[in-house]
Amino acid sequence: MLSALAASVVGLSAAAAEKPPNIVVFVADDMGWGDSETYGNELIKTPNMNKLASQGVKLTQCYSACGVCSPSRSAILTGRTPYRNGVYRHLSGNHEAHLRASEITYPELLKKAGYETCHVGKWHLLSKQQFNNEKFPQPGDHGYDYWMATHNNAAPSHKNPNNFVRNGEPVGEMEGYSAQLVAAEAGRWLKDIRNPDKPFALSVWIHEPHSPIATDSKFQALYKDHKNAKYMGNITQLDHALGMVMDALEEQGVSDNTFLFFTSDNGPVPGFGGSSGGLRGNKRSEYEGGIRVPGLVRWPKHIKPGTTSDVPVIGTDVFTTVLDIVGIPLPDDRTIDGANMLPALKGEPVERKQPLFWRTHVSPPDQRVAMRIGDWKIVGDETLTKFQLYNIPKDMAEANDLSTEMPEKTEEMKKTLLKLWEDIVKEGPNEWWESERQKSKFGGKLSY
Repeated sequence: MLSALAASVVGLSAAAAEKPPNIVVFVADDMGWGDSETYGNELIKTPNMNKLASQGVKLTQCYSACGVCSPSRSAILTGRTPYRNGVYRHLSGNHEAHLRASEITYPELLKKAGYETCHVGKWHLLSKQQFNNEKFPQPGDHGYDYWMATHNNAAPSHKNPNNFVRNGEPVGEMEGYSAQLVAAEAGRWLKDIRNPDKPFALSVWIHEPHSPIATDSKFQALYKDHKNAKYMGNITQLDHALGMVMDALEEQGVSDNTFLFFTSDNGPVPGFGGSSGGLRGNKRSEYEGGIRVPGLVRWPKHIKPGTTSDVPVIGTDVFTTVLDIVGIPLPDDRTIDGANMLPALKGEPVERKQPLFWRTHVSPPDQRVAMRIGDWKIVGDETLTKFQLYNIPKDMAEANDLSTEMPEKTEEMKKTLLKLWEDIVKEGPNEWWESERQKSKFGGKLSY
């Protein structure tokens, strides 16, 4: 049942409030804020993103919770900033960090509330050696009844991937392109596997446009002779997969009662053709280009179609918002960083107990940090001793550092940031990343 707050925000009738909504979260991989027609790219065709925006709300200040993928994905599931939930870095190699079994995910809570749950696509919340290893928690241990996933990237590329695992069993080589294969699996689950009498939560985490990029010729041909045709076609390829999922929801007659959220895990990689749309920085950066990402939300009859909101939201908000929509109380034994984004979907301010916060671990151990409160954003270096200050609505390109001009505001933001960081460290698995920093400091090799 919907909570009173959710019902009041979206103006639901009592009858509608009795029927639990379905939840679909669709996440692209390394898609930049400027990588779509929907967000102003004049060349890349994204008709399904355009359609989704016309049917719901386009968020112009939507953020990932980190500048790299594993942490941002962990925040979507747990509502907790990555250093707090333990997935503070890109997970690969032999590293011990992973999404701990002690973390609470929204699929777990929805499952307990009678939902059926499914995850298809990239996972990347374990190291390579931990994935599909029963000694470590797998997608099924984090609340998914059904899953088909890869550890990280599609291998050897998006074309004919051979590294998917379905419910613990390797699938082998699949013919086709990753985004379409993932979307098709989502559609198959919706049609043939789930119980149609139950509400559902579906995660669709595609690989595009992360490298190694492979693009279907029919999408690449749309940009014939353009030097960036492969990448541009890859964005249209992922957009087509989004359309497949939207069509599957329509075919199953569940679109009108489904909360659909589309976003990306972090900013783009310019070397492969990605664009931040004029924002400063890219993937692995705390500047806007590394963390500001597309954000589209559709919830028919509950969100006004074709609207735009410039209210900041972040990946951690997905957890809190989903629980509020369904009427499930937030866990009270841990800090939840995410806020309910429902007001933002109407263009109204979001009430936050925790500021927007980012800290990205890059190998070797160069950590950058940022925090935003209202219009103000502070960006710090790895040592937490050097800071910059920006007014984001007036300077979204972060070209004018105001820290010298406004020392009192900078000091105020700095104190809040340092206190927040102190609280995060106390709750997170500090020994993991401190040990890693020491290894690097004394010449040890980091597995990244």
